[in-house]
Amino acid sequence: MRFALAQVNPTVGDIDGNLVLALEAAREAAEAGAELVVLPELVITGYPPEDLLAKPHFVERAMAAVETFAAEAACSALIGTPWQEGGALYNAAVHTASGAIRDVYRKRLLPNYGVFDEKRYFTPGNANVLLALDGTGVGVTICEDAWQPEPIARLASIGAKAVVNLSASPFYAGKGVSRERMLVRRALEFGVWVVYCNLVGGQDELVFDGRSVVIAPDGTVVGRARSFDEDLLVVDVDDKQPRPQRVEPRIEHEAEMYAALTLGLRDYIHKNGFTDVVLGLSGGIDSALVATLAADALGPERVHGVMMPSRYSSESSLADARALADALGIDVLELGIEPTFTAALDTLAPVFAGAAPDVTEENLQARVRGMLLMALSNKFGWLVLATGNKSELSVGYSTLYGDMVGGFAPIKDVFKTRVYELARWRNTRSPAIPDSTLTKPPSAELRPGQTDQDTLPPYEVLDAILVEYVELDRSVDEIVAMGHDRETVERVAAMVDGAEYKRRQGPVGIKVTPKAFGKDRRMPITNRFRG
Repeated sequence: MRFALAQVNPTVGDIDGNLVLALEAAREAAEAGAELVVLPELVITGYPPEDLLAKPHFVERAMAAVETFAAEAACSALIGTPWQEGGALYNAAVHTASGAIRDVYRKRLLPNYGVFDEKRYFTPGNANVLLALDGTGVGVTICEDAWQPEPIARLASIGAKAVVNLSASPFYAGKGVSRERMLVRRALEFGVWVVYCNLVGGQDELVFDGRSVVIAPDGTVVGRARSFDEDLLVVDVDDKQPRPQRVEPRIEHEAEMYAALTLGLRDYIHKNGFTDVVLGLSGGIDSALVATLAADALGPERVHGVMMPSRYSSESSLADARALADALGIDVLELGIEPTFTAALDTLAPVFAGAAPDVTEENLQARVRGMLLMALSNKFGWLVLATGNKSELSVGYSTLYGDMVGGFAPIKDVFKTRVYELARWRNTRSPAIPDSTLTKPPSAELRPGQTDQDTLPPYEVLDAILVEYVELDRSVDEIVAMGHDRETVERVAAMVDGAEYKRRQGPVGIKVTPKAFGKDRRMPITNRFRG
């Protein structure tokens, strides 16, 4: 029995475009001799469609597209779609064959944690679907149904020899390996073939990594699709010889995260109708990494860097920014902010008379820079990329309406220590980020002699605390018991808690950790609970 796993990249809401993708995949599968093409979860609408599902005409159009797919598909298929029936809406897998809809499976287990809100929209199904293909029982599941053993156990008990899973499983670092291990366990537990087709592509803050797999009952991975790329994986399911066929290599660690960031950035730009991006180039590590990601994702001709020196900008930082732009081959502009900054100070002088300079004047520089970037965006249609990292955004070490300005924040979910790791890894591919950018103390350069560590603990200490407090929800006492200094932990926790209003107003960014700011972590702004 030959399966084709169509690992495609749909766009949320583009029902007509997604239908074309699905039909093209079915055509290619038929040409490859497949008896069944498997498409991802909710592929006809894109995932997650969120409150589009509350629009009855949206669901009607999606179901009509599936009817068209059934009539025109070149081979039998399983396609993911919302499915309205008897007043209930289901997350469904529709089986089509010979020009008609043959069966509908309704997802049993609806995730409602982290980035998932499926119970907000869908009713859980309660019936098994077992297809008879080439004399073999093939069970149908959708995404979460495979993460718990019970749905596959039911199918195995009624004769399934293979279980197909339509999935839209979003990425975070290390998930590809853990997910595949889980699927291997399911195959071994129940003695079935596991045929798993995952979505690929970027959707707002989510990235889907593909890596569709076919696993034999003995746990052998006989097929694996590419990572972070569209693919059609064709695999013969043969109990007599469960040997590897096409198994693409796994990518892990920095290579995996860099690929996710690149794909997420490229898809956000293209799917939202932009061509070019603009960002501030400070000579620091964060803007250097974002510029490099953008050049890799879009091509250097689509990236515009802007140097915006002030009276506090060092010549070495300006030299680093120029060296980066030269290495990447990106466009670079220089717009000095001193006249605008001075004019703003003069305007405020009567009101500020008698008040000593403080962070207000520092933030004013950042806001002048944000204003200039937004002016370029308005004039030329370039999307502004914010360059803040997760460490800074966690503790509010950022300026609202200043360096937080932007339409997209590629490294929003990347801790500062990981920024350095990614930059060093990227330099092993080709020279990009200057060595001096990697080795000098990080600084916002908003006052003389400033470094980040004037205000923050060393990033190695800060990031270790943030992982525990932000991602693992540990209390101050628990983190102190792990060996961290109490005063430091209390200060970091207070900064995290106090910066929620800033984060809520910042741009969306790519999720690459198990818990990102945004859909993963939803804290009230008005909140007196501490620690």
